[in-house]
Amino acid sequence: MDVSGMGSLSSAMTQEQTGAAAAMLVLKKSIDLEASNAQQLLQALPQVSSNPPNLGNSVDIKA
Repeated sequence: MDVSGMGSLSSAMTQEQTGAAAAMLVLKKSIDLEASNAQQLLQALPQVSSNPPNLGNSVDIKA
């Protein structure tokens, strides 16, 4: 087996692992940013009550 080929193979594998790790960090950062943006959008929505304000204020008990 050629010893010089082993060194270049090891270097290529190290570069590939470094590239994959960098890509994973960018992906995680992108997901975190998207989650933060989604949270801000949800907080910006107005609070909507499901019932009108006059509903449930009085009870009719006539039989």
